[in-house]
Amino acid sequence: MAANQCPERTVGAVGLMSEPDSVEMASRRLSIALDALEAAAERRRESDRNEQALAAQIQALGTDRARLAGALDQATARARALETANREVAQRLAAAIETVRSVLNVKDVEG
Repeated sequence: MAANQCPERTVGAVGLMSEPDSVEMASRRLSIALDALEAAAERRRESDRNEQALAAQIQALGTDRARLAGALDQATARARALETANREVAQRLAAAIETVRSVLNVKDVEG
């Protein structure tokens, strides 16, 4: 019987191979492929977890930004109010200084 006619042998890329060897090679290739698939699935799950963590960080940053924008608006309003009060006080002081000078000038003239 010729080698390619034997039911226990098949012709492969590397020559003659027995059927049990062929099944074992296929089993090893399948096992390697399954390991690769499992590793790819784990990488994908990790990527999804990282994406969710990043989305949570973006949400937190948005919340912080809104809080800080509100605080900045309040500080800006307070600074404007203080500037207005400062101008009013400066005007009153200038008027008081002028009054004191006037009184002193009158006393110098009378005196």
